Amino acid sequence: MTTKTNDFTKVMQDMLAAFPVDTRAMQDAFKNQAVLGEKMTKVALEAAEKSSEITAKWTRETLVKLGEVAKAKAEPTDYTKSVTDFASSAAELAAENMAAFAEVAKKVQMETVELMLAAGKDFSEDATAAVKKATADVTTAAKKATAAATVK
Repeated sequence: MTTKTNDFTKVMQDMLAAFPVDTRAMQDAFKNQAVLGEKMTKVALEAAEKSSEITAKWTRETLVKLGEVAKAKAEPTDYTKSVTDFASSAAELAAENMAAFAEVAKKVQMETVELMLAAGKDFSEDATAAVKKATADVTTAAKKATAAATVK
């Protein structure tokens, strides 16, 4: 008397055929990633634009001040005063412009954190919904496959 081993090949094929493959989830993930990338790029480009404006303004102001230093003076002490005034104004400009750069960096940081938190929340909600749907679909597929196997 030989024992016949059950052939589960057909059961596995039926189960895999019934297994739901939702490509929409991947498409949504790519779309969400593209939207996040677009928003992050916008933040970066705005920061770069503002930074270049600060740099250009700083350069113009420095060149104007340097022009005053280059002017011919009547007295030798006027040259010393001119250089001292330039150094003082350059230090003041540096402090002002570094503060402006810090504000740009602060804004970028805040916007990036907001975007990442929003993306994390969206991802979490999407993942939860996808897991619930996949669980329900797999359970249904498994029940169908089991029912088909017991009928045969």
